Amino acid sequence: MDWMLLIAAGLLEIIGVIGIKRVAHNNNWTNNIILIGGFLISFQLLVRAMETIPLATAYAVWTGIGTVGAAIVGMIFFKEPKSWLRIGCMLGVIFSVVGLKMVS
Repeated sequence: MDWMLLIAAGLLEIIGVIGIKRVAHNNNWTNNIILIGGFLISFQLLVRAMETIPLATAYAVWTGIGTVGAAIVGMIFFKEPKSWLRIGCMLGVIFSVVGLKMVS
């Protein structure tokens, strides 16, 4: 159950990051609610997940989901550059998080 909370926390972090991007382009109530709501719920789920998952693992997974997810959202919805180097770096993040989980 805690792993599901952690994954949900990571996905909601992506929503918070989308809110940051939207606020940067148009600072209105809707975009601020997306930003604050996404991060607020994400942090709450992360706290719950950390009750049983070790801190280093939980934080690495949470930031990894957020980092890779935000990069994918940026490439798909915000027309940010796509390159094999960026994709390779995202794979590096994923392998690092999986490796950290395997050794912990």
